[in-house]
Amino acid sequence: MRQQIQVDGIDVFIEGEGDETIVMLHGWPDTYRLWDAQVAALAPRYRCVRFTLPGFDCAKPRRAYGLNEMLAIFERIVTQVSPGRKVTLMLHDWGCVFGYQFYMRHPELVSRIVGVDIGDVESKAYVKSLSLGAKLMVLWYQLWLAVAWKVGGGLGDWMTHFMVRLMKVPADPRYITSAMNFPYYITWTGAHGSYRDRQRFVPACPMLFIYGSRKPFMFHSRPWAEALATQPGCRVLGFKADHWPMAREPEAFNAAVATWLDDTASVAAPAAQVR
Repeated sequence: MRQQIQVDGIDVFIEGEGDETIVMLHGWPDTYRLWDAQVAALAPRYRCVRFTLPGFDCAKPRRAYGLNEMLAIFERIVTQVSPGRKVTLMLHDWGCVFGYQFYMRHPELVSRIVGVDIGDVESKAYVKSLSLGAKLMVLWYQLWLAVAWKVGGGLGDWMTHFMVRLMKVPADPRYITSAMNFPYYITWTGAHGSYRDRQRFVPACPMLFIYGSRKPFMFHSRPWAEALATQPGCRVLGFKADHWPMAREPEAFNAAVATWLDDTASVAAPAAQVR
C-alpha cells in the first residue's frame, strides 16, 4: 500500500511495513522511480520513503535549490516520516552528495548509509587518481549540463537528452528535462548560494558502498574505499555494471543490501535525538 504526503510541495511516497525507515535519494537524471526494484524487494520488511529531488520533477516549476535549502527540506521530510527514530539513507549520484551532507549536519537522524557509486569525489586523493582524460571527461559533461540548465527551453532539453543517450542512462526520458541540471550549474558558477558550505564526508555510522566497475572512470578513490571497508559495520562491493548498478543488476543489488541491513540491524534501533 502506498501512502503519499506533501512536504514543502514535494510529493513523498511511503511504502512498506516495519519499524525501520529507508529514505531513498536519487541523482541525475532520475526521479523517485529509480528505486522501483528496491522498494519491491525491501517493502515487505521496511518502510521505504522516496521522492523526486526538489527541482528535478518535470511536473513542478523550474527552479534551482541551494545546498542549505535542499538539506532543510530533507530534514523536514525525515522528521515527518520517521518521528523520533533514525533512518537509513540509500543514496545515488547527486543523492549521495546531498545525502552525505545531510548526514554530516544531522548524524542524530541517520543510523546507516547505503551509498551507490559516489565516494570521496571532493578529496585530493580522488582528484589525483583521475587520469588527464578522465578529468577532461568530467569537465566536459558537467559544463555541458550546466550550459543546458542556463539555456533551458527546447535547446536545453535537447542538450540534456543528448548527454542522456550518450551515457546510456536507464531512466525514462519522458521525465528528463534540463531543469535537473541545476546542481552542475551551481557547482561551476557558485550561484544560488553555491555549494561552498559542504563538509568533508566522514561516516561514523555503518555504511555499505556499492559501485559499478564498468565505467570510463570511478567516482571514488581506492584508498578511500579500502579504508571504509576496514571500519566496523562497513562493506564495499563492486558490481560489473555502470553508474546504475541498482537498475542493471537489481536482484544482486537488492540481495546485497538486504544482507547488509540484516547484519547491521542492531544499530538501527536507537531513537533519534530530536532537537
